[in-house]
Amino acid sequence: MTRVLRRVNRIVLALAGLLLLVVGGAVLAAGLDLSVPSWWPWSGPDDVLLTRSQRQRWRDEGWWWPVVIAVLGLVVLLALWWLIAQFRRARLREVLVDSGDGEEAVVRGRALEGVLEADAAAQEGVARARVALTGRRTAPRTRVALQLEPYASPADALTTLSAQALGNARTSAGLSALPTEARLRAVKHRARRVT
Repeated sequence: MTRVLRRVNRIVLALAGLLLLVVGGAVLAAGLDLSVPSWWPWSGPDDVLLTRSQRQRWRDEGWWWPVVIAVLGLVVLLALWWLIAQFRRARLREVLVDSGDGEEAVVRGRALEGVLEADAAAQEGVARARVALTGRRTAPRTRVALQLEPYASPADALTTLSAQALGNARTSAGLSALPTEARLRAVKHRARRVT
């Protein structure tokens, strides 16, 4: 899915960039009164986008404005969908595990996330943990978000996370490496008065 999204992004961006470059260059050339192709609708700086007759041509048609609004609305919805898709990272559904007998077993991604979350949240000083698996089935990656108690040491939390929770996950899934992006935040708390 990620590769398809990247390929679609590249194609859409390349086509949009090429179209904008050609149209922008032609409009700039016409505005500077340079020679433009004969098929280009504007040939000089005094030309307008739509003539008066072209602007009033569809005014009396009852279907014209609803169609224009529907098409523009569809374009806006597709652009919003594309924008939201850029920020969404696909979660890994399953991880391939070497079972040791020449066969491969499949572990559900949500199950591995749940175990990692439970191990990370059980650490001293961690109030809450969230884990998301990304990457490929054969080379998973993790994103871990830890909310630390006010007294917790971030260095100790990272060391324990790496040694225990991630170490157990690597060992149980038979992975040589499990690249991880960890984000740490402190739990909001009231300030204490010191007297």
